[in-house]
Amino acid sequence: MKELGTRIADLRKKEGLTQSELARKIDLSHTQITRYELKGVQPPADVLKKLADIFGTSIDYIVNGTAQEKAQGALTDAELIKQFKEMEQLPETEKNTILNVVSAFVRDFKTKQAYML
Repeated sequence: MKELGTRIADLRKKEGLTQSELARKIDLSHTQITRYELKGVQPPADVLKKLADIFGTSIDYIVNGTAQEKAQGALTDAELIKQFKEMEQLPETEKNTILNVVSAFVRDFKTKQAYML
């Protein structure tokens, strides 16, 4: 999953801006932009809002990335990721049915684990 600094750098480059140009647009120093992009420094909320406005995206995207990036960060099993991605294409009723089945399996597994202790 991409880090916040990498997303900021990618968005900046996509807009054709240098770090200095971006810094001027949001009234910061070039050094501060470098800290965000390379040092892992988290921008405050007001700076995130300015960045989102300049890049035409959401604060959520800048901080967390896409839904797929979030899922890949949370899930490590490639086959599960693939299957959940395919599930997104299903109608709501089918998705709900699958989620109910998965929930039942998880619940049953946890119950078995609790009795084995």
